[in-house]
Amino acid sequence: MQFRAIALPFLFSFFATGLAHAQDYSVGNLHISQPWARATVAGQPSGGGFLKLTNDGGDDKLVAIRSEVSATAELHTMQMDGDIMRMRPVDGIALPAGQTVELKPGGYHIMFMQLKAPLKEGSRFPATLVFQKAGEIRVDFKVEPPGAGPRGHGHHH
Repeated sequence: MQFRAIALPFLFSFFATGLAHAQDYSVGNLHISQPWARATVAGQPSGGGFLKLTNDGGDDKLVAIRSEVSATAELHTMQMDGDIMRMRPVDGIALPAGQTVELKPGGYHIMFMQLKAPLKEGSRFPATLVFQKAGEIRVDFKVEPPGAGPRGHGHHH
């Protein structure tokens, strides 16, 4: 009994810490949380990636992304053109000092172009985010169901 009383809190702490680190990353004064992508089907050429970026330092900019799951990866935005939603690449996504920027469906997002294989729900894949000042960091994207939308505890704009 005494072993169980000590071991269970330790194991819970170990796994809870592991889970927290699986979704949250930091580089410099930037904090990256909840990187995720939508699952794709066979033959679908591209997939979307999303995350939250919180900047606790001076202005910075997300300038590129690289991943082995696709031939290329681009930063995109969605804009309404009359009744048509259009997606277009951007050179970077500004990360103003003291602000949180969310890459989400219908706004800024990552496009993994020319996928090498479908993104399977429940799997994870690595990607490297490149920032103008903070440098590079490798993060793991969790693949969610095809119709998944923004997640988390409320949205800060």
